[in-house]
Amino acid sequence: MNKTEREEIRRLAADFSQWSHRAEDVQNWHRAVHEAAGRDEQALQSRSVMLGRAGQVAWRVLPLRRSDAGVVRRLWERATLPERTAADRMLMRILTSDAPNALTQVAPMLGVRRFFAGAAKKQSAEAAGELLRRHHAAFLRGNGPGRLERLGAFTAPVDPRRLGFQRLLDPDLRFSLVSERTGPAPEILDRPVFGGLPEALDAIAKAVAGEASYKAAAHKAGEKVRRVEVQRILRQMPVDALKAATRDRLRLGPLAGAGVRTVQDVLDSGLSLQALPGVGETSARRMLGAAQTLWQTTYDEMPVRIDINHRHSETTQLLRRLAEWDSCRQTRGAAADLERASELAPLRAAINRETIQLLVIPSRQLAAAGLAESIQVVKRRAELLGMSSGSSRRNGGADPWDDFLARPADYFAMLAELGFVIEDEKASQGDLPEEIIQAVRDQALDGEHLTASLRGYQSFGARFALVQRKVIIGDEMGLGKTVEAIAVLAHLRSRGKTHFLVVCPAAVVTNWVREVSSKSKLRVCRVHGPERERAARTWVRDGGVAVTTYETLAWWERALRDLRDLACVVVDEAHYIKNPQAQRTIRTKRLVERSERAILLTGTPLENRVDEFRNLASYVRPDLTVEASDLSPRTFRRQIAPAYLRRNQEDVLTELPELIEVEEWLPLSGADSSRYRGAVERGNFMEMRQAAMLEGAQSTKMQRLIEIVREAEENERRVIVFSHFREVLGLVARSLPGPVFGPLSGSVPAAQRQQMVDQFSSARHGAVLVSQIVAGGVGLNIQSASVVVICEPQLKPTTEAQAIARAHRMGQVQSVQVHRLLSEDGVDQRITEILARKKQIFDEFARVSDMADSSPEAVDLSEAELVRQVVAAERQRLSGRAPVQTDAAG
Repeated sequence: MNKTEREEIRRLAADFSQWSHRAEDVQNWHRAVHEAAGRDEQALQSRSVMLGRAGQVAWRVLPLRRSDAGVVRRLWERATLPERTAADRMLMRILTSDAPNALTQVAPMLGVRRFFAGAAKKQSAEAAGELLRRHHAAFLRGNGPGRLERLGAFTAPVDPRRLGFQRLLDPDLRFSLVSERTGPAPEILDRPVFGGLPEALDAIAKAVAGEASYKAAAHKAGEKVRRVEVQRILRQMPVDALKAATRDRLRLGPLAGAGVRTVQDVLDSGLSLQALPGVGETSARRMLGAAQTLWQTTYDEMPVRIDINHRHSETTQLLRRLAEWDSCRQTRGAAADLERASELAPLRAAINRETIQLLVIPSRQLAAAGLAESIQVVKRRAELLGMSSGSSRRNGGADPWDDFLARPADYFAMLAELGFVIEDEKASQGDLPEEIIQAVRDQALDGEHLTASLRGYQSFGARFALVQRKVIIGDEMGLGKTVEAIAVLAHLRSRGKTHFLVVCPAAVVTNWVREVSSKSKLRVCRVHGPERERAARTWVRDGGVAVTTYETLAWWERALRDLRDLACVVVDEAHYIKNPQAQRTIRTKRLVERSERAILLTGTPLENRVDEFRNLASYVRPDLTVEASDLSPRTFRRQIAPAYLRRNQEDVLTELPELIEVEEWLPLSGADSSRYRGAVERGNFMEMRQAAMLEGAQSTKMQRLIEIVREAEENERRVIVFSHFREVLGLVARSLPGPVFGPLSGSVPAAQRQQMVDQFSSARHGAVLVSQIVAGGVGLNIQSASVVVICEPQLKPTTEAQAIARAHRMGQVQSVQVHRLLSEDGVDQRITEILARKKQIFDEFARVSDMADSSPEAVDLSEAELVRQVVAAERQRLSGRAPVQTDAAG
């Protein structure tokens, strides 16, 4: 290497030395930016919390603080680092590795050490020099200096105005929590959305804690009911049952001689059994072990039942403890909201005063809006708890049995909360596919405007309707389809919706008005009858729930077309629109199409009406594909599952047998009214009581009775019809589709009565036993009947209770439905009002006495007194005069 070559290599070495240092700086800068962003990502991830919904993780939530602003900057810097191409990576490798190595090899040839270098080193230096020449020429030819400068500067300027937390959602930022996911897009919730959540969670926790002692006392009382009932069963279980509980060959003969005859006797005797002749210590322990096994098995399978016909002291104590818990608790009816609060609990510690936003990253198919909704539900529940504190207490001194009979659903809801009533979750889901079931579980249900307590399956039904938007709910009669629909309307009201419409037969308009008023805070308007125009205008102006009939729709439909915000239409007794050619079907279908949501209610099981259900399904989901008419019911259920939910009583009411009592307030038909007015004018009280039935097919009560019998047949049940009057019973027996047994009256000999009941019990489903209430209410067991119809209110409440007890008693394996047919204008209304006032007076003055408790007949009125009051009130009402206040106390 000559002098000129050495000077050239020195110039090349100087250039490469400068470029290599710059390349190392760039490389170190890139590494530092990546490491800083990575540390921030890890720190943020460690601060995030996982929130669940229905037992599964639904969202990862990252609280963002003002101090996190620098994190966005560092992530922005990482995102705006210049991208390095393959040529750039090769350039950096040359400058940071290849060129420095070549400089090391060529260095000995540039100074005096070249005189002492061997041939191999000189050859290596020559090769390194040649490599530097090539790289240098290529570097300059490829604008290496410019590329190096580009790699050492951000690709975009840092603009503080563009570095808010919203930038975290930018996929270009490559924030790992956001970029490494699928499903709904992450969102950022601002402080107003979650502000106050920690305080709300604290308020709810405080309310729950305040109820804990009362809840614990109720639970203890429930356990006692179970244990006492187990003892009753074991006291009737012979000692021979011990052989079934053990493989040991027990000698039970010595027990009988000592008077130990039942399994409970064995438990009571304990180890003292070993003192009996012929029983040693080993045998005694085996007997005790077998008895304890039977006790545990019986206990595990023993539900907590409330039997109104056997009011044991421990059951009375349980009801009293439940009433005390209910009277003190602010969380009544808030089960769904408390579940949301429990799911949000992890956020309590994660949110502080510095938290200004929440980054919500969905883990499943639940959008961030679902979390925001849960937060608002919890905050609103805390607000309601504050407003209701101390204002919802009930009279703890009243007879707990009266309170239970007045609102059994609330008591069973409390028993369910305590774990004594366990519902079959799978049965409550009907035939729905798993993806819909999960969506329903994920759906929040706001209880702000609902005052009723929902069972688990009822809550599921309401949330199903919310998720699927337009549905058919085909639950069996008595499961509470009405309250499920009301829960949907109440939820929608809490979301700002205002106008809801119920379309139903005229016979159940009064029921709907009463149910909406008693089970929710929603305004209800009766758009039916002489006041329909005023009610319609009020509803359009103020909103609420309008209850109307299929017939009234013909008058109202044109005006309804102008309504733009119909949030939900409920169609009750939807089999009324099974015929697609009928005018009422066409009108109702147009309403369903225009409404945002729709709920069709029917108690007719799908298996018996495949063609009709195909029509109903097409009204709510015309997009569903249903195959040929010979489709099997199971296949049909699967095809319309997105729109149809059906549950049976035996599947979801695990505390059976349960007594389900329904007051069916019905209007008088024109023929009914004419007959009734004549009876009033004649002052004939007994004729007044029968007037609503004796017009046969023209009677509204008779029409409803026939519907109940037909639905009972389709639901594989038998019916018993009670009335006080033989003429009514004879007409009923002639009017029902059959098979009909009876009338069973006081003139029928006892042996013939039992024969009649036996024939009825062995008859097919849909069979009806017609009985005079005073005859059928005493001395007969009619467990084969699970639907009871009482045609008119009785003058003594105990008469009805005794009659119902014939079907609702030990041995009944089905829930018992009791339908009281009541005329909304007339003698039935007056009788129930007077009896209610009398009962209230009795409770206030006499119920506390032992004599009153032992003599329920004390609540019954003098018949002559009741007749006088009712006839006088009805004469005044029908004559148009203001009614004179009657003395409720007589």
